[in-house]
Amino acid sequence: MFTLKKYQEDALAALAAFLSDARKKPLADAFKVALAAQGRSEPYQPVFGDVVPSVCLRVPTGGGKTLLAAHTVALAGQAILDTDAPVVLWLTPSDAIRTQTLEGLSNAHHPYRKALGQHFGDRVLVCDLESLQTISAQDVGRACIVVVATIQSFNVRSTGIRNVYSFFEELAPHFTELPANASAGLEKVTAEDVKNQPFLTEADIGRVKYSVANWLHRQRPIVIVDEAHNNRTHTFFTSLGRLNPSCVVELTATPVAGNNVLYHVSAAELKAEQMIKLPIVLAEHPDGWEACLRDALLTRTNLETVAQKEPDYVRPILLIQAQPKGGEATVDVVRKHMLEELHVPEEQIKVATGAQKELDGVNLFDPACPVRYVITVEALKEGWDCPFAYVLASLQSVNSAKDVEQLLGRVLRMPYAKSRQQEPLNKAYAHIVAANFAEAASNLKDRMVQNMGFEPLEASALLLPPQQPLGLADGAAATPSALPDCHIQLAQVPDTQHWPEDVKKVVDVRETSQGATVLVKGSVDAETLKQAEVFITQAVPARQRESVQQQFAAHHALRRALQAPAQLGATFAPVPQLCLNLEGYLEVVERETLTNLGEWDLLDVPVKLDGFTIHESVNSFEIDVNGERVKYKHIDAQQLNLNAIGTTVSEQDLVRWLDGQTRKPYIMQTALQAYLVKMVAHLMKERGFTLTALVRARHLLAQAVGEEIVRLRQAAIAKGFGSQLPLMVLAPPEQQAMYSFQYQPGQYPARNAYHGSYDFSKHFYPVIHDLREKTPAGQRAEEFVCAQALDAHPKVKHWVRNIERQEKFSFWLPTSTDYFYPDFVAELVDGRLLVVEYKGDAYATNDDSREKKQVGHQWEQSSNGRCLFLFAVADDHGRGAHQQIADKIAA
Repeated sequence: MFTLKKYQEDALAALAAFLSDARKKPLADAFKVALAAQGRSEPYQPVFGDVVPSVCLRVPTGGGKTLLAAHTVALAGQAILDTDAPVVLWLTPSDAIRTQTLEGLSNAHHPYRKALGQHFGDRVLVCDLESLQTISAQDVGRACIVVVATIQSFNVRSTGIRNVYSFFEELAPHFTELPANASAGLEKVTAEDVKNQPFLTEADIGRVKYSVANWLHRQRPIVIVDEAHNNRTHTFFTSLGRLNPSCVVELTATPVAGNNVLYHVSAAELKAEQMIKLPIVLAEHPDGWEACLRDALLTRTNLETVAQKEPDYVRPILLIQAQPKGGEATVDVVRKHMLEELHVPEEQIKVATGAQKELDGVNLFDPACPVRYVITVEALKEGWDCPFAYVLASLQSVNSAKDVEQLLGRVLRMPYAKSRQQEPLNKAYAHIVAANFAEAASNLKDRMVQNMGFEPLEASALLLPPQQPLGLADGAAATPSALPDCHIQLAQVPDTQHWPEDVKKVVDVRETSQGATVLVKGSVDAETLKQAEVFITQAVPARQRESVQQQFAAHHALRRALQAPAQLGATFAPVPQLCLNLEGYLEVVERETLTNLGEWDLLDVPVKLDGFTIHESVNSFEIDVNGERVKYKHIDAQQLNLNAIGTTVSEQDLVRWLDGQTRKPYIMQTALQAYLVKMVAHLMKERGFTLTALVRARHLLAQAVGEEIVRLRQAAIAKGFGSQLPLMVLAPPEQQAMYSFQYQPGQYPARNAYHGSYDFSKHFYPVIHDLREKTPAGQRAEEFVCAQALDAHPKVKHWVRNIERQEKFSFWLPTSTDYFYPDFVAELVDGRLLVVEYKGDAYATNDDSREKKQVGHQWEQSSNGRCLFLFAVADDHGRGAHQQIADKIAA
């Protein structure tokens, strides 16, 4: 089974929480809560009204959007429709993508279909609009039905011009038991239909039309929209509205206004999960396409030499974007040049254009395949995917290159979705025809942001000039390359006569046809650069200053990336974790450790579910789950068939179903099943629920039971933590490598990356996770002050902004409720480690803070002076963050 990545699990968890919340409160409120949990704030756009949830998952190129969508099906079916057999309308932007998606969902061995099978087993039916008649009326409510279609199939102003709105007699069995009051919203047969379809008569006018659209309308389909940014028209909303969707889940790398982005995955998260190659080593070529092609070939050849050291087979491939007809470097010219001037063997070159499809039928993963170069002009065939693509050479002018971002997206994917042992194979390489690095980076960055889903500053920090020839290191630590010049585009020539002389010395103003380019020398120190930024920004009208500030912010991000210790080959010392000596063996104190020490046995605890209540009347059916009332729709007879086992559901059937829904990795299945038998018996015999009521409420029952199991386990963890905290120790020096956490280069899944003007020089990674320079009120943020203090202290070697809830990629300490992720971890020049947790005055004395102090103190006391823990507060008797950090290091 294809294991989901952490960012995919987080995205699905955010979606599940939102959809569950949307049944308890207005959509705008549920959306606000979901975003607040991520430190975001955006208004909800009710594009399908205030009843139908419509949200977007934003995933950059290479992040596995389709796999995420496949897992969304079961999640949305349970959260919105209370069913294990939803109907799904899966909309794609083109027929090529429709075919590819249909094949993947239909193939039992494909990850997309396996994702559905993980939730539905073999109860999955996949079809397109043309084969919908193969779905019988008995299949509805018994199997998950996925209908794959293009958006264009429904996206019309007049329903008379699409087959999905036409009358089909084959669909009659799906409408035979249509209740009299169920025709509202369904299209009826019109005189125009009678005129166009000869099997209809005037007697049919006014009856419900047996159409695909009406069939979907009756099923309240879950609608999944791929590449959702392409469809934001009134016609699109009207067309989907006709289908009566239960919810709309959109996926795209580049959302636009109205997409309601519920969750945004960062490129750093994809890199940390080994999905894509980053950074992109970008080389500019002012001498033209021949020099660009020559160096790109050399880069690919050097990479292939490096790849010989890999245990897995990797054959780096170069994608070449030739110029269109009429240009100088056309496909034929480039191919001839490669054969005659660069002496590339003919069998190594393939051409993939609209007219030449030399890649068709070629297995690029076959070690016997000789292909190392692919020449194209615009886009390769949709769905073409070969992670062996490592190098892009765009021979078109950077200002006019079309579809360069699509080709770059092919180059970013990581072979086998795991990092390579040879560091050069963890990067992507791009050679661009441009006058200078700034021009190449600016244009490529714009494409990455607009078409690939990268954040602007994220993209700036990921486009780096070569630090060694062609960006290939030999395994030694990288050496800092000269910082590139900063190019700022202005709409007019600035007046520099009143600028200080030290600023004038590092600034070159060049007049252009569009205004001026101001060049600030890359060698300038940070203080002079900041001074130059102030004068340049003030020299333009107020309406243009935001653009200037954005350009400077991008340059600051690039400087930080080039100077980051991890980028230069530095290593971060291992950070010891708290352990317990259990029967002579050390064990890191994890949740499972504390659970066992809390002597927890699921079968020894009283069976109860106090927060679960059903309220039923003639016209309503509501459930309380831990104090929150959830509106629940009546379920028809078909949906009462649990897992399609027949017309009668037994207690054993319900237990079996609950077992699949509430299973936890830390509970033996036999213990869970025994607990569920006791729980169902308790609810029926002691609480008075009927079996039918429990079956109808089974999804929320599963939620309540799952939460009860988590609560019981949490109580055991708290008990284990309280009794064992004084006994927690660090491993002795000779064993600490085995019982420590280590920050690894490239494994830092940052979100909401810092984009301030202050240049941090000691942060270990090129980007800084979720660090804001100012509060919403405009005041200097205290955590930012802590970061400044660490960065400026002469005894700090480097530091990391620790990422919360990332146990694979961050340092944590155990608590009675979860893991505690301190805000900052620093390595000092003398080898000591400093951990800093910051709390504002309002939170400094609550229970959570007291426990963090206790576990931090235990970690420090167990280290024999090597580890320091500081619980910093906004104001410690007149000492600010700088002084508290300085005093701690000096102690």
